[in-house]
Parts: sequence; structure tokens; C-alpha cells
Amino acid sequence: MTRTRRRAEALRGQLLLLPTTLWLGALLVAPLIVVVAYSIGTRGINPPVRVDWAHPNFAGYRRALDPAFLPIFGRSVVYAAAATLACIALGFPLAYWIARRPPRRRMVFLALAVVPFLTSYLIRMYAWQFILQRNGLLNAILGSVGLGRDHAFLNTPGAVILGLTYGFLPFMVLPLYAAIDRMDPTLVEASYDLGLGRVATFRRVILPSVMPGLVAGTMLVFIPALGDFVTPALLGGTRTVMFGNTVQDQFLGGGNNWPLGSAMAVILMVLITFGVLVELRRSEDALP
Repeated sequence: MTRTRRRAEALRGQLLLLPTTLWLGALLVAPLIVVVAYSIGTRGINPPVRVDWAHPNFAGYRRALDPAFLPIFGRSVVYAAAATLACIALGFPLAYWIARRPPRRRMVFLALAVVPFLTSYLIRMYAWQFILQRNGLLNAILGSVGLGRDHAFLNTPGAVILGLTYGFLPFMVLPLYAAIDRMDPTLVEASYDLGLGRVATFRRVILPSVMPGLVAGTMLVFIPALGDFVTPALLGGTRTVMFGNTVQDQFLGGGNNWPLGSAMAVILMVLITFGVLVELRRSEDALP
């Protein structure tokens, strides 16, 4: 009877997971299989790629590993890391401040911090393009106070990092807020009572307590920022091209090389997965 009941409960659990399994299979696993298949295909015209599983073609991977792409990949890592650090610097104080508000006001401030980011990402980047261009809002403000109105803000690394930071800031605020909200505030008070200053309290009490949220926020910001192509396309120039732009160009631009673009995407996914696993393992080892 017990074994039968366990089987029934296991079957009930599998049925409950069936919609999620089908959703992930259709929108995650199937596209991933298609990308992997294209990466070992042969470049064509119509269709643009021919796949022969019996005779895989790894020319796309050899081309993707060309040292000529290393500067683009390195630039993407630097921009994504800079945006992640900026999101931490901005998101941590904001999340901490919201988490320490009264419960009724907490949700209001959290909504105010997140609602503007519910607008289309593309529209927000176009707005920043209008602000940063030479005849845009920022130069107009600077000119009105006598600081000149012909500054080059657009098509610079700073503009790309600014756009990435603005675009992915909520992904840092939300997990940090959840971690800080669960932290016992009496730990901070006890630290002060024991003679620790603010810096030591932050380093030895607050930071270890919210580390899971910080790690989650870091991954949620760094991973999409590394593969983003909209922000550098709208706010950057030819000298700020990121890896995502190079992949996009193989499908929609002048490259017209689907196997190469797919191979680049697969390599990027493998590197990101490896980095995430290493970070998760390191975070688990750091936990008490």
C-alpha cells in the first residue's frame, strides 16, 4: 500500500511538472538543439545552412576560435563586468534602503524601482540615444550651464556600459532585496554593540548574509550583458562592437554565415555555463 501510494504521488508530481517540462522543451531545449545542429552544418544559400549529422562540419568552430575575434570577446567581457560592478554599486544601497523601509512602503518603493524597466528594452535604449547624442538632452543641459554643448557621449564605451547598467539594474536589485529582507537586522545591531564599525560590519556581517543574493544578481546581470547586441548597436559604434553583435551579423547582417554564428553562440553558452558552475561551486564552498 505504501509503495502504491508513493508511485501515485510521484505520478501526480510528474503530471504537475508536465506543463513546465513542455514549455522548457519547446522554448529552450529545441532551439538549443537547432543552434547546435546549425553549428556543425555547411553554409548554403537556400537554405542558408545544410545539416548532415553523419558528416558534421566543424569549420564554423575553427573560424569562431580565430584569434581575430578575441579582442571582441575581451571587450564584451570588460563591458559586461563593468556594467555588473556598476549595478552592484547602485543596486546594493537601493535594495538595502528599500528592505529597511516599513512593510507598507516597501512594496511601493520596490514597484517604483522596477516599473520603469517594464517598458520595452529597445525603446529605453532609443531614449538613451536621444539623451546622449550631440544635439541631445544631455548636451543641451550642459550647454545651458556653460559647459559646452558639443560633447561626444554617444558611440563611446561609456555609453555602452551606461546602457547595460541601466538595462539590467533590476536584475541586481530584486535578488539583493530578497536576500537583505531575509537578513536578521539584529545581527547588525549586535555588531555595532560589539564595537565593530560600519565597514567591518558590512564586510563581516552584512556581506556574508546577502552573498547568495549578490551571486544571483551578478549572474543575472553579467550573463545577458555579455551576449547583448541591442545596446552596443544603438549606443556604441564600430569600436564598441560586442560579441553579440558579431553573432547577430552572421544571421541578419552582411556575414550571412549561419554555421559560424551558431558556433559562436554555442561557444559563448559553454563558456558561460562553465563560469556559472565554477562560481556556484565557489559560493557553496564559502558557505558555513
